[in-house]
Amino acid sequence: MDTVYYLVQNMLPVAIPLLLVALGGMFSERSGVVNIALEGIMLFGAFFGCLTVYITQGSQLNPQLILLLGMLVAAIAGTLYSMLLSFAAINMKADQTISGTALNMLIPAVILLFAKMKFNSDGITTNINFYIQEVPVLGKIPVLGDLFFKKTYITIYIGILLLIIVTIIFYKTKFGLRLRACGEHPQAADSVGINVYLMRYSGVGLSGILGGIGGFFYSVGVMDSNVNGHTGVAGFGFLALAVMIFGQWKPLKILFAAVFFAFLRTLAYSVALIPFLNNLNINQTYFKMLPYIATMVVLIFTSKKSRAPKAEGIPYDKGRR
Repeated sequence: MDTVYYLVQNMLPVAIPLLLVALGGMFSERSGVVNIALEGIMLFGAFFGCLTVYITQGSQLNPQLILLLGMLVAAIAGTLYSMLLSFAAINMKADQTISGTALNMLIPAVILLFAKMKFNSDGITTNINFYIQEVPVLGKIPVLGDLFFKKTYITIYIGILLLIIVTIIFYKTKFGLRLRACGEHPQAADSVGINVYLMRYSGVGLSGILGGIGGFFYSVGVMDSNVNGHTGVAGFGFLALAVMIFGQWKPLKILFAAVFFAFLRTLAYSVALIPFLNNLNINQTYFKMLPYIATMVVLIFTSKKSRAPKAEGIPYDKGRR
């Protein structure tokens, strides 16, 4: 039973960044813009979020308040960085895949250069602890309290709240309907007065907000409050793209996909605690490859059934019908 508690408690901090970044990609692609730049947006948000923590860690602020402040800065940073993709893809009508790839390649080098100049290291490391030993009252609930409300991070509850908000916006508001229309039939949307350019900017901007927060949450829950310009975010941005496709660009399916991949990753780092796997005497490196191998296998078997937005990746031309 202790192993189950350990797996769940360590799986959720990994699942939440994947979930948020994949939801961000969903907003962008449902508006019609392919967002390959999620990795770069994650790293940019994580960098400024951790920089905020680094600057404020000596103050008298509560650690959870510092986390919220870092989250806010990460969201702003992610939004600003995503605007570069918006400008290239929407205004300049550039190839969206190449633009996103360029943004992914740019930011690790910039962070590494800044970190070397400012901190003489490969990244920013903070010494503040955001860990929650037990959530008051809820931590006393039998079984569920041990699973979800002990030895955890507030990022998990924020992530679930954001999932609920995103689902409501996506399915229950005019904005969500218009966003989806712009990713499917932008000319038809334009004919009824919807500003396609504005909606696409909004979709990419939302991907920046969620991607920046996801990157910072990755630093908090997976990297223990530090960001490294050399190693980046370990391919989580690309893994989030796979989660988004596996989840069919739908919030709840994306949640299940994120949990699935997070479970595999946690399992890979917990082999020593599971007798059956430990007795196989297989090098742990092979287990660490599991999430990425599973990504390829899942995409191979689901890609034929995947139905991406029809206008995804196609620059919108107002004069074209």
